[in-house]
Amino acid sequence: MLEGEATNRAIVLSKVAGNVPLYIVHMSASEALNALAEARHEGLNVFGETCPQYLYMTLEDHLARPGFEGAKFVCSPPIRSKHDKHDHHGDLWKGLRMNELAIVSTDHCPFCYKDQKELGIGNFSKIPNGMGGVEHRMELIYQGVVQGELSLERWVETCSTTPARMFGMYPQKGVIAPGSDADILVWDPNKKTKIGINDKHHMNMDHSSWEGTVIDGKVDTVLSRGMVVIENDKYTGRKGHGKFIKRGLCQYLN
Repeated sequence: MLEGEATNRAIVLSKVAGNVPLYIVHMSASEALNALAEARHEGLNVFGETCPQYLYMTLEDHLARPGFEGAKFVCSPPIRSKHDKHDHHGDLWKGLRMNELAIVSTDHCPFCYKDQKELGIGNFSKIPNGMGGVEHRMELIYQGVVQGELSLERWVETCSTTPARMFGMYPQKGVIAPGSDADILVWDPNKKTKIGINDKHHMNMDHSSWEGTVIDGKVDTVLSRGMVVIENDKYTGRKGHGKFIKRGLCQYLN
């Protein structure tokens, strides 16, 4: 309810200020999504994103884990209850299908459990807020394709084309076309990937929020500007290959 109120308040302020563009991050609740959808149907310059934890995780199965394990899943907004009157997971997936939600981000905050999350033992307010997740974003959204929540084309849009347009980098990024950067990912839908600290885990953390999750599909090869940077599960890029890109205006503004 409170996330919905805050979202609606931000939209109203955007509207009275003259349809000032508004980008709402980390959307987790049906009430907030309803306010976003209504604003978009009005033609306002309002956009929203969610994160993988809000598509899959629940208060009961994650935050409520015994001992201090739930600290690994402390984030803002908090993970919602599966016993709420709203089907938050289902509504967020629908929002992605209907383009009410534009992007799935991660709010990547790679705090370790030891010496960082543990700071909150005895005082909840001292738990560092956030979860690591950038490594698994694309894989986790693909599970929506496997489950019938998204089309394959919508998966590509959500992961690549829409972010490039939203943040003013299209057509340099977000499309395979003459003159665009040859950033290409080859995905093998027939393989599986297990996420875990001793399996697929490259983030500088001592745990994975997705420990034990088995993913349908696997990255085969990644090219950056035409150069192979990941192949056979190995990073083959070279230092200095990265290039700063100055962003432009959002290409969805009315």
